[in-house]
Amino acid sequence: MKNFLKSFFDIKFWKFILVGVLNTIVGTGLQFVFYNLTFLNDMNETGVIIASSVSYILASVMSYFLNKYFTFKNKEKGIKPILRFALNIAVCYALAYGLAVPFVNFICKANGIEMFGLTVESFAANLSMIAGSCLFVAFNYIGQRFFAFKER
Repeated sequence: MKNFLKSFFDIKFWKFILVGVLNTIVGTGLQFVFYNLTFLNDMNETGVIIASSVSYILASVMSYFLNKYFTFKNKEKGIKPILRFALNIAVCYALAYGLAVPFVNFICKANGIEMFGLTVESFAANLSMIAGSCLFVAFNYIGQRFFAFKER
């Protein structure tokens, strides 16, 4: 178990965290801009999905190159690593937001939680984007490390 933890939290993990911080700033910034400064905020849960999808696609392009060449130093050529990366992103996104959006909305609406002058629906939408982002990071590291850019 000790060897597993040591190999799991190696330099690749810390590089992934560094890339993730940059990626999170870009992706989350775009997500909140798209949701709060466009018509998407009138769509509540659907707006969250659209805003987060578009921002994740854009940030994923940046993430692909940084993680492939900087974090995991993957030298594999061709379409296969791109397809594995895209599949990983899609699965991680579906899991993260498929869990976060309904759960956060249920909790906020059932308890009437509103903050920062936002309605319950708007607060729940913004909080679900944060919760989804956190889940996505955890799922994504595992997927990229052991599937998309797995050492062959």
